[in-house]
Amino acid sequence: MAAELHPCSGKLIGLSNSNRTAQRNQPVQEFNHGLVLSREPLKDRDVFTVRIDKKVNSWSGSIEIGVTSLDPAGLDFPSSATGLKGGSWIVSGCSVLRDGRSVLEEYGRDLDQLSEGDRVGIQRSTHGELHLWVNGQDCGAAASGLPTGLWAVVDLYGKCTQVTVVSCEPPSLAERDTERETVEEREQEDEEEEVVVCGVREGEFGGLTSAVNLAATNGTLEEVPVLPPTHNRPDKFPNNLEPETGKKIKTSTPVSVAPLTECKSPSFSPSPIVLTEHQLFDVLNNAIVSLYRSEDNGGGDLGGGGIGRDSGTGSRGDRGSSSGGGSVNGNSSDSGGGTGNTGSVNSPAGGGGARLGAVTGGMLTNDALLFHEKCGTLIKLSNNNKTAERRRPLDEFNNGVVMTNRPLRHNEMFEIRIDKLVDKWSGSIEIGVTTHNPNNLDYPATMTNLRSGTIMMSGCGILTNGKGTRREYCEFSLDELQEGDHIGLMHKASGALHFYINGIDQGVAAAQTPAVVYAVVDLYGMAVKVTIVHNHNHSDRLRRNNAIMRALSPDVGRPRPAHSLTPDPDTPDRLLFHSNCGQKAAIISEGRTALRPHATDDFNHGVVLSGRPLHSNEVFQVRIDKMVDKWAGSIEIGVTTHNPAYLQLPSTMTNLRSGTWMMTGNGVMHNGTTILDEYGHNLDRLKAGDTVGVVRKEDGSLHFFVNGVAQGPAAWNVPPSVYAVVDLYGQAAQATIMDDVDLPPLPEDSSEGPTVMSPSSPCSVAGGNSANDLRFHQLHGTNAVITNGGRTALRQNCRSEFNDAIVISNRCLRDGELFEIVIQKMVDRWSGSIEAGVTAIRPEELEFPNTMTDIDYDTWMLSGTAIMQDGNTMRNNYGCDLDTLTTGSRIGMMRSATGDLHYYINGVDQGVACTGLPPGKEVYAVIDLYGQCVQVSITSSSGPQDNSLCTSNITERSFPIHSPVAGVAHRLHSKHGKNVVLLGEGCQAVRVGGYAHGIVFSAKELKTDELFEVKIDEVDDQWSGSLHMGLTTLAPPELPSCPMSGLSPSLTQLRSKVTWLLAGSEVRRNGLLQRQNYGASLDRLTVGNRVGVKRCSDDTMHVLIDGEDMGPAATAVAKNVYAVLDLYGRVTAVSIVSSSVLEDAGSVKAPSLSSDSCSEGEEDRTPVEGDEPALVPNTVMAFLENHGKNIQLSHENLTAARVSSYNQGLLVTAQPLPRQQLFQFQIDRLNASWTSSLSLGVIGHSPDRLNFPSTACCLKRSVWLLQRDSVFHNSLKICENYGPNLDTCPEGTVLGLLVDGNSCLHLYVNGMDQGVAAQDIPTPCYPLIDLYGQCEQVTIVTNNVATVGGEGIKARCQGDMEKADMVDGIKESVCWMPHPEVNPNKTCEYQALCSRFKDLLTLPDGYFNEDAKYNLCYCESCHKLRGDESYYKRGEPPRDYALPFGWCRFALRIKPHCDVSNSFKQWHIAYHGTSVGALRRTLDHAQLLSGTSSIFSVSPVKTEGSNGYSEPEENSSNSLPDRDREVPRVQLSPTMRYSGLEMFAPKVQFRDPRSHCCHQAQVGFQVCVRPGSYKVGPQTLGAIEPLDPRFSNTEIEWITKDQGGTLLYGLLIRVE
Repeated sequence: MAAELHPCSGKLIGLSNSNRTAQRNQPVQEFNHGLVLSREPLKDRDVFTVRIDKKVNSWSGSIEIGVTSLDPAGLDFPSSATGLKGGSWIVSGCSVLRDGRSVLEEYGRDLDQLSEGDRVGIQRSTHGELHLWVNGQDCGAAASGLPTGLWAVVDLYGKCTQVTVVSCEPPSLAERDTERETVEEREQEDEEEEVVVCGVREGEFGGLTSAVNLAATNGTLEEVPVLPPTHNRPDKFPNNLEPETGKKIKTSTPVSVAPLTECKSPSFSPSPIVLTEHQLFDVLNNAIVSLYRSEDNGGGDLGGGGIGRDSGTGSRGDRGSSSGGGSVNGNSSDSGGGTGNTGSVNSPAGGGGARLGAVTGGMLTNDALLFHEKCGTLIKLSNNNKTAERRRPLDEFNNGVVMTNRPLRHNEMFEIRIDKLVDKWSGSIEIGVTTHNPNNLDYPATMTNLRSGTIMMSGCGILTNGKGTRREYCEFSLDELQEGDHIGLMHKASGALHFYINGIDQGVAAAQTPAVVYAVVDLYGMAVKVTIVHNHNHSDRLRRNNAIMRALSPDVGRPRPAHSLTPDPDTPDRLLFHSNCGQKAAIISEGRTALRPHATDDFNHGVVLSGRPLHSNEVFQVRIDKMVDKWAGSIEIGVTTHNPAYLQLPSTMTNLRSGTWMMTGNGVMHNGTTILDEYGHNLDRLKAGDTVGVVRKEDGSLHFFVNGVAQGPAAWNVPPSVYAVVDLYGQAAQATIMDDVDLPPLPEDSSEGPTVMSPSSPCSVAGGNSANDLRFHQLHGTNAVITNGGRTALRQNCRSEFNDAIVISNRCLRDGELFEIVIQKMVDRWSGSIEAGVTAIRPEELEFPNTMTDIDYDTWMLSGTAIMQDGNTMRNNYGCDLDTLTTGSRIGMMRSATGDLHYYINGVDQGVACTGLPPGKEVYAVIDLYGQCVQVSITSSSGPQDNSLCTSNITERSFPIHSPVAGVAHRLHSKHGKNVVLLGEGCQAVRVGGYAHGIVFSAKELKTDELFEVKIDEVDDQWSGSLHMGLTTLAPPELPSCPMSGLSPSLTQLRSKVTWLLAGSEVRRNGLLQRQNYGASLDRLTVGNRVGVKRCSDDTMHVLIDGEDMGPAATAVAKNVYAVLDLYGRVTAVSIVSSSVLEDAGSVKAPSLSSDSCSEGEEDRTPVEGDEPALVPNTVMAFLENHGKNIQLSHENLTAARVSSYNQGLLVTAQPLPRQQLFQFQIDRLNASWTSSLSLGVIGHSPDRLNFPSTACCLKRSVWLLQRDSVFHNSLKICENYGPNLDTCPEGTVLGLLVDGNSCLHLYVNGMDQGVAAQDIPTPCYPLIDLYGQCEQVTIVTNNVATVGGEGIKARCQGDMEKADMVDGIKESVCWMPHPEVNPNKTCEYQALCSRFKDLLTLPDGYFNEDAKYNLCYCESCHKLRGDESYYKRGEPPRDYALPFGWCRFALRIKPHCDVSNSFKQWHIAYHGTSVGALRRTLDHAQLLSGTSSIFSVSPVKTEGSNGYSEPEENSSNSLPDRDREVPRVQLSPTMRYSGLEMFAPKVQFRDPRSHCCHQAQVGFQVCVRPGSYKVGPQTLGAIEPLDPRFSNTEIEWITKDQGGTLLYGLLIRVE
């Protein structure tokens, strides 16, 4: 057989060297699609051998090799070899897979560990066995029963990128001899032989031998019991169980257990008992356990009863006797009665003799708990099925379910140890029990997806059949465990299920479980590898309990101390700090003061807790004594349920994921998740001497104080007995408890206080009189969070929690009032989705259940398609299915005056859902954010709305840009690596030798937001690796003068000072990996590419590649840093292309992070002249000098231009926006090189000292932002499909912002109001614009600033013409429109496509209007830009018609004889669908005629037809032949939703001459119809569903026979 590869291969494979070498293309971008097969099938005994030529370190996994019966000539190559089916055997790592499923877990060499140059081969032996060969060594049989005609398979997977076939021939003679000897030895070892255990070390295992003999002579093996899991095995097993004489035990070898001749006992039979090795292992294992069972009961030294030569006590029949005087109960301290010639035997356990009798207890089976061989698709078993590991843990997070090989016995402990975790995913290990037999189970991706017979512990809760039954089972979350922690479970004889964390019982998780259950482990998310623990060492687990990263709950394993809920002045329980504090913290002044002694060196590890829990209503208050100005951030304060005595404190308290509430900055976090963005005074702006406090009220609410001022409620349902927490973070260096000051009384009303309510409790506006006062109530389910002033509800931890997220309206619904929400976010992790309905239960009286359908009184809910009342299904198959709704769908509920409940989907009434709701009783709207539904917001809709068209989303991407070089060019420091030479006055660095020692530094420290950028000048491909770049606190002037010393050979080894760097795509801090897959890899760069680094004002490091910001690479970067780069590997020369920041009087500096920075609330604001809605005179607006760094202002600050990059283009006005005044600006310039465009909005605080981020979406305080077609509040989306897509606004578009008298924000586009975008806009507010992406320049419009409702806007929008002049909502002659050169029509790609199709029709230009401004595109972007409504009225009498959304209109030339000025205005508008073939004849006659081959044009009918139509006299024509006097009926419609149906307007296919893509097109006409010339009739299609929400199916079709009653107005084209 030729040693070649088949020419057919995976899609990324390239073959060379006469098809002997295969290389995977794009090796650092793609890791699979690298399959190659042998050119011909393998011959028996031929070894198909390849050499690994190249590997990369970007991936996990490596080469895979095997055989397949699939012919490569007709094979559809899968992405990897494990995807081959139909008779394929693949060796992957150290596993063998058949048709993708594992058949052997531990085999041969691990292929993932092979290096470049290693050889690996595959062979089919003459006996049909598969053999793997590694570097000429046979690894033995991997599989048997292989058919003939197999092709060799090699998969260049993961790290392996190139191989070469080196041979395909039988092994050499020496190898065959070795193989033959190996087979003979194996056959010889397989012969069964008896081995007699005939001795042990004297004085050490006498009791053990006695136990073995006793167990063996008391009958069969089944009589040996298993140790109950409540007892402990020894700390250490004996390290040698072999006899001193005799033969070593081999696999599958029967063993004879006989007593030693010199220590015979009358109880034992002298004849040996034959046991297999597995049976002997079980006997020895249980005997060892039995010897140590007394350890938990206080036993002392073990007597060697029954083993010593002169032992005379103990018999086989007396199971309760004491051997050698050992206490039966194991309580004696010295049981030394059993002695022999060697004296007493001292052993770690006592009562040994007594325990031996228990060995003969009955037992059915003796198999140890292992993992079942059938497991999840990504699971790899090893260690005799005691260890399970999830493959590809960085690529996959699920499919890691494993189960035990047999059911659990009663009171049997199943315990595992976490061996490996990864920090890429959220969520972690889950464990529980199931009734499903693993042999018959189709394993799910995650065990919580199983909907029957399963109880799982997930996080700190319990899920039964996938639904949460206990949210807070224990306060110790599985997601917080670390490597080395133990998790166990036990199925009690009573049926109760208990879980154990590091050996401590967490209590009853489920009271009744089935009798037969299997243990199950789900290696989910972070959990990668676990091992079953058979040695349940209690003392070791207790030692771990004090060292684990998260503490146990105070009441775990011990009774909770009783604390009074009210302070007792007679009790001397003064609040002090606990002595257990953070690594960098210290407690002084008898526990009253906490400090960070080295606050200038470290910014975290300063957590301190109170020494006892807080009483209810007890205020814990501290004073900030000392601050440093080196760091960002400051003191944080809160409460936690964790006892400080058992808590190993984290670096910052916000890292704790259970039982913790913290105020940080001006936000509140619960268990590390932000639940409130804006709350109270910003703690980061406090100074030395300020005070902060916290209190938990009796009602469970949590309040914070700043300088004695209550900030309002921050959270609800906080449990009692919580400890106060202070985190001396960042600037905060020292704090002292203040317990001798008068504190202000707490506000009784939780709604009082100067703050936005917590997401757990939004402001409730009760009893409002307007429809838009509907909000979500402050009371809600445990997992629900309320934001956006009570209008938005979301479920926190949506990927780990699926229920407990019920929200309810803040007031009862009025009769006929619509409560409507829009779905804004969904996840695909769960089944089921949103449930909606009404309840007569007041929110204050409602005990929120897991799901609302659990309520059994006064509640009506829609779940899926089922209508449920009081938890019972009343009706199935209702008109809508909530489970099928997607993001953007709207759901509404309305109770009629007659007590009927209606649901609305996207504004369409779904009919009566149920009747009999008590009409006089208050009902509240209820939303259950269940399953897939995560976030909803209340809409402002009060009735049906047309939502048939959806907005197209433009994917954002970035393009290379050029960094500006202004000021003085950067330089490199003279201290550098020994292989570096500096040229060009320090502007260029060249590595002159080797591949390392190429470190160089910037000459000076980098300022905030100062970019240091270099260009790669030369590369040398003989080396691997590439440039490293980052920031360091190492000051080059401190280095030795000699460059030969003081510097590491590479930047990854530079650890003398803190260094942050990017190596490849990995971010490292002092060489330790912090982040993977960050941005584009530096290893891909070549000559001409540019790399830059900067430290931003938020203390993050950003890396820029070719000018594109890759985002934050590292956080908490120190201020005084130098840029550092390493000319490593391929990169040998770079030159600087950036410049230093110029210091001038006009430069704008970033705000200082020092402690003396003032609060935003204390900043001077520009005074607002007057408070009346209409300001006279109008405020003149201009842009503020403080703006994004890429902004340049001109024309008296009326024009703003972005001069570089695609971001950093934020600008605000210098003056606040008065109420009722329209602020407008015009888009001057767009750059088509980018995608996405500007965003705009308002900000609710003074921007004078605002430190502008790169984009507006990074602003998260008091900001309302319009971006694309969505509205955001503090970076949270609160509305979708609002107005036009701003990304499609062309040059010349005028955009405006207005805040009305009701504090509602409006967007204006070309002078047209797009409606309310947001509510509750504060005063003052400042217009905000982000010149992002395409938008590069805007100018404030000042020539027509007017108050809404004033004459200016009226004159601009109305003119002097009548309303009848309006056609399609556009005043075509006088309505404002951009100049022709900036007309939106020029930039609409859809209109251009329709125009190209029109050109293909070769219609004469004379038929069309020469003025292109009458050509209107009705695509979504264009009609929203114009502010079109969906329906208009036209004619006398007025009649509705719909705009042809989705079509493009080309205006037709109207004949001069038509009286346009009078008659035309009084006609109605309709539509007519036709075929492409009928267009020319219709245009030739300038009206719809018979024989136009349109489906609308039906066959002629007589004058008096079935419908009773009479022919109008004015339509008679004596010139027509008699046979044509039977006038045909022509069908029209007021909506293109009917006329545009395919049966009326057939589709034709065409190829776009520009893009060469195929499209389908339809055509039709917009016509004017004379009133009275047509008759309205029903549709003739037989449609059941409404075709248009405005028109009934009984009046959607118009029929006319008046040949002069129609006038062609426009040609309509729609392209798909």
